[in-house]
Amino acid sequence: MQDISTLRKEYQLSRLEYESLDANPLNQFRFWLNDAMQAQVSEPTAMTLATATADGRPSARIILLKDIDADGLTFFTNYESKKGRQLEFNPRAALVFFWPELERQVRIEGKVVKALRRVSDEYFNARPEGSKIGAWASPQSQRIPSREYMENLQRDYLQLFRHKVPERPENWGGYKLIPGLYEFWQGRENRLHDRFEYSLNGNIWEVHRLAP
Repeated sequence: MQDISTLRKEYQLSRLEYESLDANPLNQFRFWLNDAMQAQVSEPTAMTLATATADGRPSARIILLKDIDADGLTFFTNYESKKGRQLEFNPRAALVFFWPELERQVRIEGKVVKALRRVSDEYFNARPEGSKIGAWASPQSQRIPSREYMENLQRDYLQLFRHKVPERPENWGGYKLIPGLYEFWQGRENRLHDRFEYSLNGNIWEVHRLAP
């Protein structure tokens, strides 16, 4: 295997200046997400979700952002999954978006609340039929004996719902992360990257440049 300590990439595509930032970090995030979609980056809404247990043991995984509004960012999952159990006891999390094609990264930290039932129902009802069955069939994050076990569960639920549309299971739905911190990172040459942090002070977003 190649010596990974020798791997290098110089970031030269763009720069980020204080004067170009929007005063509202949600608007700034929307601008950058739109840039990522316009650039047709692979999975622009993919994000790392980091959660932790009540005693601080962290874990992280890639999930998909499904909605943005003035209150925060929404994603969906099984409430009984590992992340769901962690959020029940420690309702704070961090998100990371990385768009290497644009040499950009965004970090977002905040508290997490369950989405309204109406929101979860509406999203679930809009999913493909196979994904609806998958939500019923997967005991997410639990140990299972084999792939065949999962496929048997899938067949069972296909049979159960053969004459009706699957409703949303009670253990599946949305979460909304309500941000208290954003960080925007633009890669620059010689590792002297541009980093700006928005932190919420009362109802005011304060913006500071960070050392790379």
